Amino acid sequence: MNQMPIIKTERLILRPFNLSDENEVQRLAGNIAIAEMTLNIPYPYEDGIAGEWIKTHKEKYEEGKMLNLAITDRTDNYLIGTIGLSIKKEYDIGELGYWIGRPYWNKGYCTEAAEAILDYGFKKMHLNRIYATHLKKNPASGKVMEKIGMKKEGILRQHVKKWGEYEDLVYYGLLKSEFIR
Repeated sequence: MNQMPIIKTERLILRPFNLSDENEVQRLAGNIAIAEMTLNIPYPYEDGIAGEWIKTHKEKYEEGKMLNLAITDRTDNYLIGTIGLSIKKEYDIGELGYWIGRPYWNKGYCTEAAEAILDYGFKKMHLNRIYATHLKKNPASGKVMEKIGMKKEGILRQHVKKWGEYEDLVYYGLLKSEFIR
């Protein structure tokens, strides 16, 4: 794996992040609604966090451990969110993760980006299984997983602690043999 991919869909371009995206990542990810519904987004989203995160992408991709891409509008190139796969190459599996900026919720962007990343993961990265999790209190994320063909595999009760509260984690998965595109 050398160059990080650029993936085009009908309305979107999934591309590597640039340091010039730092302020917009901070603005979008800094919304409390994003932090509330995800495991790894801090709140408040401090200055410098986005830049440090962006700087890790190329090396993690070259090591075969992760693919993180910016979700951008195909026409006007504005940042919508992020999508990626955390890879465990020894098992040929990837964990799908994403967040969409609050102004872009309920427009189908996440589903469109997720379909494209599944296609890339199975066809180009030769993964056998892609799975994803969401906090039970975030059913919208589960709807995205269902729309892209993932199957609900179970709930891990009080599996994580977010802001002092134990949260259930809902698991979805999809096998390469089930993925037909």
